[in-house]
Amino acid sequence: MNVFDFAMKMEMDGKAYYEKLARQTSLAGLRTIFTRLAEDEQKHYEIFQALRTGGKVQTMQESRAIADAQNIFAELVSGAIAAGGSKDDLAAYRHAMKLEADSFRLYEDTAAKESMAEVKGLLLKIAGEEHKHFNILENIYHFVNAPNQYLAWGEFSNLEEFRQFGRDVDG
Repeated sequence: MNVFDFAMKMEMDGKAYYEKLARQTSLAGLRTIFTRLAEDEQKHYEIFQALRTGGKVQTMQESRAIADAQNIFAELVSGAIAAGGSKDDLAAYRHAMKLEADSFRLYEDTAAKESMAEVKGLLLKIAGEEHKHFNILENIYHFVNAPNQYLAWGEFSNLEEFRQFGRDVDG
């Protein structure tokens, strides 16, 4: 399997995964983000398909996912929607983050080995897109996981220990 076939499979797997996440989420904003990410993966697939067949690759359009994600997060936060994702959701987001990290590393490594400047530039641009996808997913993860990170439950549980902080006290 050559690098283009491998990249095409990765992009289709990513698209399928984002479509699955879009179907599973109950929040319309997150569904939109996952749909945009799936669309981006389809664009990347088409680019690699053209490269594999030796066809002319048109310039890659900028992703709408980042701008959409920024707007959606602003709406989610201002609407005070409690995300509170399940452990399955959080695991899915972490898995998606790993896939994106693996993707951008692969494309950066492949670009470093590429001799054709046009292909190298395109690979680096796709790597950049995958890095942006990682950042979006990381923000989703932190947003959904925020209720699990609430500190007030433990803030006052060990005041006695805190009073002794910095003192040499023998039991």
